[in-house]
Amino acid sequence: MSFAKRLKKARIEKGLSQTELGKLAGVHYTQIGRYENKGAQPSADILSKIANILEVSSDFLTNGTKDDLANSTLSDKILLNQFKAIEALSPNDKNVIKTLIDAFITKKQIQQLAS
Repeated sequence: MSFAKRLKKARIEKGLSQTELGKLAGVHYTQIGRYENKGAQPSADILSKIANILEVSSDFLTNGTKDDLANSTLSDKILLNQFKAIEALSPNDKNVIKTLIDAFITKKQIQQLAS
């Protein structure tokens, strides 16, 4: 989901019109429309104000949830599910898995340099 869609959804869930959100954030309602429909991005200051008004984080508006971010960057769904399962493990077990992954990546890099 894009910034524009997350913004619009959060605004509607809060029960605010574009005009109301614009007044509270100190921008014209047409600017809120540009954020929601034209792909415009607010300044950091305005983004922070909007996030506070909508009671969400700036990070959520720009990046979405952790799952949204992971889904947008990982296309291998099996691997994504495995990483989600790893998150539930103890810190010690996570470190073991990180070490194994690092070792495998290092091995592949060395193999590529050697060939």
